[in-house]
Amino acid sequence: MTSFKTYRVGDNFKLSDIDPGDTPFLEGSDDAQKKELDALAVQLDVLQNLLHAEGRRKVLLVLQGTDTSGKDGTIRWVFSRTTPLGVRVAAFKAPTDEEKARDFLWRCHAVVPRNGELAVWNRSHYEDVLVPVVEAWIDKDVTRKRYAQINDFERLLTENGTVIVKCMLHIGKDEQRVRLQSRVDTPGKQWKFSPDDLIVREKWSAYQRAYSRALAATSTRHAPWYVVPANSKLHRNLMIARLLVKTLAQMNPTAPPADPALKGLVVK
Repeated sequence: MTSFKTYRVGDNFKLSDIDPGDTPFLEGSDDAQKKELDALAVQLDVLQNLLHAEGRRKVLLVLQGTDTSGKDGTIRWVFSRTTPLGVRVAAFKAPTDEEKARDFLWRCHAVVPRNGELAVWNRSHYEDVLVPVVEAWIDKDVTRKRYAQINDFERLLTENGTVIVKCMLHIGKDEQRVRLQSRVDTPGKQWKFSPDDLIVREKWSAYQRAYSRALAATSTRHAPWYVVPANSKLHRNLMIARLLVKTLAQMNPTAPPADPALKGLVVK
């Protein structure tokens, strides 16, 4: 069975070394893999319920990727069976004037997971070491400082009971073209398309370099990065579902012990 270590960002990492078309976690027919994905979604629900009942620790899933890489789709399928009680999704858009008037991590603190909660960040604080770098709004010195500040911020979270899972959804340029064209050609999807998507697409190589540097600088023992080959939507969903289930299973959350005062109680 394929190991997650293969796709964990470590020394000498280069994003270009990973093929976005790889499907190492697809090991059977599509039908069999879809059934496994559904079973993993059920497992995730059970584990998340225990995490919520335990009420001591929390999980943060960070999803990063270029336009059309499938962040929304990942959330839809991986959490298809999960009770919304203990799962919260936060989407990071371009910072508002209120947010830009403060340090770049300010808006993140308000949406970190609470005890017993699994939080999903659709984009994240990493936008602030991608867009500003490509657009040359910040220089190399500021970028290095932000990398260090991100590592410190994530260490603060982990030292206070948060388990962080960071996934970069890695698609190829040709696959992005197909997905953008599908949005243009499908009336029901056109709301997802923006002309700005094409402007960003022209800077594809610059964004790939920015991603590669950011991942290498911020993949730590306490908060490692995993690159998820995502040309295949099914592979993307299955890999992330397996990673989350494995992470929660290793945490081994447990419900509080039975209350002796309730023994023998008869509800009338």
